[in-house]
Amino acid sequence: MKPTPVKRADHPTQDSAPLAAQGAAAQALAAAMPHNANKALEFGRENAVTPPPGATVPSPSPIASASTLSEVNVSAKSSDLDRARSDASGQVLTTNQGVAIGDNQHSLKAGLRGPTLLEDFVLREKITHFDHERIPERIVHARGSAAHGFFEAYEPMTAFTRAAPFQTAGKITPVFTRFSTVAGERGSTDTARDIRGFAVKFYTHEGNWDLVGNNIPVFFIQDAMKFPDLVHAVKPEPHHGMPQAASAHDTFWDFASLSPETTHTLMWVMSDRGIPRSLRMMQGFGVHTYRLVNAAGESHFVKFHWTPKLGTHSLVWDEAVKLSGADSDFHRRDLWEAIEAGEYPEWELGFQIFTEAQAEAFSFDVLDATKLIPEELVPVTPVGRMVLNRNPDNFFAETEQVAFCTAHVVPGIDFSNDPLLAGRIHSYVDTQITRLGGANFHEIPINAPLAAPHNHQRDGLHRRAIPRGRVAYEPNSLGGGCPFQAGTAGFVSFPQPVDEGQSDKLRGKPEKFADHYTQATLFYESQTAVEKAHIAGGFRFELSKLTVPAIRERMVSSLVNVSEELAASVAAGLGMAVPPAIPKALANPAPPEVTTSTALSLTALPGSGGIRSRSVAILVADGVDGKSLATAQAALRAAGATVHLIAPRLGPVKPASGDPFDATGTLENSPAVLFDGVVLPDGARGVKALGTLIEVMDFISNQHRHGKTLLALGASKALMAQAGASPTLASGEADPGIVIGTAAKAERAVADFITALGRHRHPEREAGALAP
Repeated sequence: MKPTPVKRADHPTQDSAPLAAQGAAAQALAAAMPHNANKALEFGRENAVTPPPGATVPSPSPIASASTLSEVNVSAKSSDLDRARSDASGQVLTTNQGVAIGDNQHSLKAGLRGPTLLEDFVLREKITHFDHERIPERIVHARGSAAHGFFEAYEPMTAFTRAAPFQTAGKITPVFTRFSTVAGERGSTDTARDIRGFAVKFYTHEGNWDLVGNNIPVFFIQDAMKFPDLVHAVKPEPHHGMPQAASAHDTFWDFASLSPETTHTLMWVMSDRGIPRSLRMMQGFGVHTYRLVNAAGESHFVKFHWTPKLGTHSLVWDEAVKLSGADSDFHRRDLWEAIEAGEYPEWELGFQIFTEAQAEAFSFDVLDATKLIPEELVPVTPVGRMVLNRNPDNFFAETEQVAFCTAHVVPGIDFSNDPLLAGRIHSYVDTQITRLGGANFHEIPINAPLAAPHNHQRDGLHRRAIPRGRVAYEPNSLGGGCPFQAGTAGFVSFPQPVDEGQSDKLRGKPEKFADHYTQATLFYESQTAVEKAHIAGGFRFELSKLTVPAIRERMVSSLVNVSEELAASVAAGLGMAVPPAIPKALANPAPPEVTTSTALSLTALPGSGGIRSRSVAILVADGVDGKSLATAQAALRAAGATVHLIAPRLGPVKPASGDPFDATGTLENSPAVLFDGVVLPDGARGVKALGTLIEVMDFISNQHRHGKTLLALGASKALMAQAGASPTLASGEADPGIVIGTAAKAERAVADFITALGRHRHPEREAGALAP
């Protein structure tokens, strides 16, 4: 069943020249207008009657005003969007009706000091449009980041599905992918502990397919009936609107502790999965069980998996909290800047394919969204790769207006009877109608399919299509019967048999849905010791925020059913005795097929071990050794890392020898949490200057505390000792994440640093029960 992957294109080499060229062009364009020459002409009657034209300067290069350097990467969809893109370079300012505006500085008045007139249609249009610029935000997944790209199939999957993206080897399908947090509002922080949305819109030649999932393969609830309750519980409490983008409050844990079906997902969210290092370094899952249907009408069940090429990596809690304050757009910026630099993120799509007979034999129910299928039972078959290689031109027009929906499927993809999925199929369409102003949201350019729609749906708000002819019904003869139904060439629902015992009208769940703890235990027992400690820390932090002790006790008593070890660790941190386990909904669940699964640990997907697109800080000050610093810079950039020279202040830095260079950041605006590693260069005078700064000590201390890789060259070894960053672990062994070298042998030391940095983090540095 496992296909042989087609040959993949090499990852693009990071090239700083385009970024530098854009920066220089933007600087030149801005510098050409040192002040507003028209400002003095905004006063007096003469200027009011004959307003001057606006001041303009010619652009030195098209890239000076480009939305994104990645606009050179084209696809069928980006070409389709070209009709909607506009460029105001060299153009006169107009109203929305195309009328040139003579004065954009003043409202129309009855005299220079008189009242503003109602007839000022320019002012009214401008203000009215401004008043309506914001649309209702998504109730969940409000904060998101997105990018264009493509999906490439490895080989035909026609034995299982007739879905367009999987019909031939090497077939390219344009995609638009949006990542998001679930709980926070549109202006919330990126690094909150939360589930992340992972939604991919495939623009196939047979219509749009939306694979709408998360970075976690399971969900809190089993039936869509409970979705409003879950979201109301996790959102800010309605009486005071707090907390924002966080689940650490009474109402959420009250709901969770009374709904033990949430336990499995809670394990994932409280783990390091809840605080990913980057959107580029997290998995994606379709969550539900879907169907694949081939051209012969044969069906298999499937679960969808996205695996990042960069591996799965996370933040630690202290790091996430500090990042939230230092840069609330950390994940958004990381994705944007990687694509701008040509470091295109890539994921492999995998199918877990299984039959109905296999599903019936499992100890769990595949229609239960709180359950996963261990890879030991059904391996993941790689079927293709997704590369995101183009940033949006406009955040609102694309990222904010894109409408995903689980109901958007193409022939070859069908649904299972998952009751949570059934509710999503209805809810998402209804939500987009409300958010985007009516039923014609599919005509917004980012949502428009490449396969032109033809039907009898008419009118409504924001209708853009102008249908030809007099017919708006079917069947018809006046239109020659067109458009006509496609028959078996179109989407045909799989004719799943309905057993007599299932045909009663009732509200309930199958018995297997009642096992709420077996897979939560599977997840916990599949983690490394450090990951287990992080899960316990996550629960301790969240539950310590509660104001009602009974809810805290109830939740810990639920955790006893997952792991007595976990419950004891959480209870100890909360200063309470371990309570008795709460009664299980299913007293004697079926024995699980798998008790540990390597794939459930983040450490199972470390990535290639390279450092492409990793961010490295080099702390500098006047008097540092220029030669060893240059060696480190060159080697890191050659390995694909982004290097930042962080100094006490901006401006030139004078090394002990060699030419001065400019710092790219300061200790005030570039805290340690923004970087994956740090280099401390040699140079007695520079090291002495750095050693007097508390910010330097904080920088080194935070890098060390967060398990990052540190390199100290020559005299800077003293800075490590001063900051308390010991080169040995508590066990007495050498810390693999601390490299000490000499300036004379800087090349070797930097090579060791690059190798250690490729591990991303060094959990050996952690000991005992950790903070979340």
